[in-house]
Amino acid sequence: MNLMAQKLIDWQRRHGRNDLPWQMRDAYAVWVSEIMLQQTQVETVIPYYQRFMARFPDLQTLAQSDLDAVLALWSGLGYYARARNLHRAARLAWEGNGHFPEHFDALLALPGIGRSTAGAIAVFAGGGRYPILDGNVRRVLARISGIEGWTGDAVVQSALWRQAEALLPECDMAAYTQGLMDLGAMVCTRARPRCEGCPWSVECVARQSGRQHELPVPRPPRSVPERSVDLWLIEAAGRVLLEQRPPLGIWGGLWSLPERSPVGLDAAVAEPLPPYRHALTHFRLLLQPRRIRLDRVPVQVAEPGRQWVTAAQWRTMALPAPIRRLLEASVCVD
Repeated sequence: MNLMAQKLIDWQRRHGRNDLPWQMRDAYAVWVSEIMLQQTQVETVIPYYQRFMARFPDLQTLAQSDLDAVLALWSGLGYYARARNLHRAARLAWEGNGHFPEHFDALLALPGIGRSTAGAIAVFAGGGRYPILDGNVRRVLARISGIEGWTGDAVVQSALWRQAEALLPECDMAAYTQGLMDLGAMVCTRARPRCEGCPWSVECVARQSGRQHELPVPRPPRSVPERSVDLWLIEAAGRVLLEQRPPLGIWGGLWSLPERSPVGLDAAVAEPLPPYRHALTHFRLLLQPRRIRLDRVPVQVAEPGRQWVTAAQWRTMALPAPIRRLLEASVCVD
C-alpha cells in the first residue's frame, strides 16, 4: 500500500466519522445515503435519512410505494430530481432481480447514479476498489496535487480522476474512501482549512506553496437570472387550494400554490403578501404571493391536479420548502 493511502486510513480510524447511520449497512441503505449526500451536508441529511429509512426500510417497500410518498419525505431536502430518480431506480432494480446491486457496472446503469456515486456504493457495500470524486474530494485532490483550474471543467475533472485512481490503496478501501470524505468535510474545508490536522500536510502542494486559499480555483463568475412568479394563496373554510406541479422541471411532482388565478375568482380582490426570493441552482425566483379568502369552497375551482386540503393534510404532503414556510407563516390554523 502506498504511504499516502496508509496515512489517510490511519487518520480516518482515529479521527474520522465512524458512527454515521448508514455505515456498515447493505447496498440499499448505502445507496439512499449517497443520493441524499449529493450536494447536501451530512448534518442536514441524517434526520432525513433516518425518517426515510423508517418509512422505506428496504428496496421492495420503496419500489412499491407511490412517488408522492417519497417526495413527501424528501420535502425540504431540495434537488427533487434525486428523489424521482431514487424511486425510478428502486422500481427498476426490484423488477430486474429483486435486490439492489453492489457491483459498479450494474449501479452505473441505474438513473441518478454517476461514476462517483457508483464507486462509493461499490466500495462500501460490495468491497470494490473504485475512486470517488464528490465535491469535497475534488477540493482535497486539487490542493494535494496542485491541480489548477475550476474543478467543474472537463479537463480538470479528467486530471482529478487520474489522481484519484493513482492514490487508491490495494486494501482497506472503505476506510480510505471514508477518509477522503471526512478529510474534505472536517479538515480540508473550503474556508479556513485546518492544515495542521491533515495527514497529507507534508505532501500537499497547496500547503507547501501557501496556496490553500487559492486552490481549487473558484467557479468563473456568471450572471444569475431571476424569474418572477405569482402564487395564489386561496383559503376557504379552513382549507387551502394546492396544485401538483408537472413531473419534470422546478419542484417536479411536488404540491404547490397555483401560479394562475383559478377561473371564476376575482383576482382584483386578492391581498398582496410580501414578496420573497428563493435561490435555486441556476437562477433565483422572485415569489409574489397573493391571498384570496372565501367563505366556502367553490367546487368549480378544484380542477384536475388541484385539491382543497386542510393544514393537517398539507403538513404531510410533498411541498417545496419555500411554499411550506409561506403556508406556516400565512395560513390561520385553529
